[in-house]
Amino acid sequence: MVGFQFQNIAAYHQQLLAGTTSCAAAVDHYLHAIAQHRHLNAMVAVFEEEARARAAELDAALQDGQSLLPLHGVVVSIKDVLCYEGHPVSAASSMLKGYHALYNATAVERLLLAGAIIIGTTNCDEFAMGSTNEHSAYGPVHNAADTGRVPGGSSGGAAVAVQAGLCMASLGSDTGGSVRQPADYCGVTGLKPGYGRISRWGLIAYASSFDCVGILAHSVTDVALIYNQLAGPDGKDSTADTTMPAKVYLQAAEEAPTYRLAYLAPTLDTEGLDPEIKTAIEQTLAQLQARGHQVAAVPFPLLEYIVPAYYILTTAEASSNLGRYDGIRYGHQAPGHPDDLTAFYRRNRSEGFGKEVQRRIMLGSFVLSAGYYDAYFTKAQQVRQLIVDATAQIFKEFDAIVMPVSPHVAPRLGEATADPIAMYMADIFTVFANLAGVPAMAIPLFKHSSSMPFGLQVLTNRGEEVLLHQLSAYLERQFARH
Repeated sequence: MVGFQFQNIAAYHQQLLAGTTSCAAAVDHYLHAIAQHRHLNAMVAVFEEEARARAAELDAALQDGQSLLPLHGVVVSIKDVLCYEGHPVSAASSMLKGYHALYNATAVERLLLAGAIIIGTTNCDEFAMGSTNEHSAYGPVHNAADTGRVPGGSSGGAAVAVQAGLCMASLGSDTGGSVRQPADYCGVTGLKPGYGRISRWGLIAYASSFDCVGILAHSVTDVALIYNQLAGPDGKDSTADTTMPAKVYLQAAEEAPTYRLAYLAPTLDTEGLDPEIKTAIEQTLAQLQARGHQVAAVPFPLLEYIVPAYYILTTAEASSNLGRYDGIRYGHQAPGHPDDLTAFYRRNRSEGFGKEVQRRIMLGSFVLSAGYYDAYFTKAQQVRQLIVDATAQIFKEFDAIVMPVSPHVAPRLGEATADPIAMYMADIFTVFANLAGVPAMAIPLFKHSSSMPFGLQVLTNRGEEVLLHQLSAYLERQFARH
């Protein structure tokens, strides 16, 4: 038996079959890495004994002649918003401190059935509300490429866990870019599937009509392998897609197909877009055109309405979803015996929720209140429908939309939290896919002069995950500068 070194899932499985490594060796490797990188604060719980026991079972099964499972021995982490029966899940909030899941999320259940080993849960912004992973009851997560910078959010811990080699892949959640933006900041690959492609059963809700379970890994191929095991209908989730999506196969054809690629003209002229990011994407588009692909700018006058519509709708849904956390039905209960029930609720929620969550609940309560419902919530729903319709029109003529993931590379700790509005506006390129309900992939292709990574975002039409993965894999092969 030799040491363990991870390249990709397929190579790892070949090593398992050849007997040159084992699931136990992989788990030992990652447990050691987690211990060595505690300063990054990426993990909030590590299931050491359980992971070792699971690895031993999988190794024994292989030695007994059983077939290799699709994710046999693949060491994954899960964001602290996914239920894993008998294990802590808190959404990185004091509101759920000490709570243990009573059942498995469907995504988690499918990971286990496919042979994966869940090594722990990852830090995140509280209730998945944030873009920097600084809004967590466990403290901020640090970017492994520069510990003075944020990893992005809300799935920052999941992105850093992959980036720093604490696991092979990680599950996150994406409501407005919470997988793709940290993937961009950390230089890993991040997938937001189309809405409903992966069941939300067992995912702690932020905004139910936006939330998606997403995947972070080192490559498009590894993302595809995991996606194939998670996607599909689920009777426990009425919003899950009722048709099983086609399996994603990424074998390179002898000749790459010619793609029809659109880019939204306003995205490259957005105020605040880093000049280096703009230049890198423009050069990539020019190279794609030179290689025979159709590349065209399309107007999108609705771009300026994307962020306002997104934050009106998601805060409204958050206000509704988090209403159950009152200290009686769910969540933190303040000590003492108050005489007034309203005061008791106020104490529970003020102590249990952090400032960013409180801000979004208050915003959501305001836009849902009498006298403002039609002016804000109804109008935002109308804008959302316009965005859906406009996006569908683009996909009648093009295979995919290409755009930046973020206007800038990972900011330094504390920079974004000083101005919440600026933090919200930085989501301009990622919330588009959630409003439209389409799948999107963040692919790490470039390096900034600051030495920080950044990448490209690809979006395809609803139900076109196969095309999304194939195009993303092509871009990864052609342009990745690792």
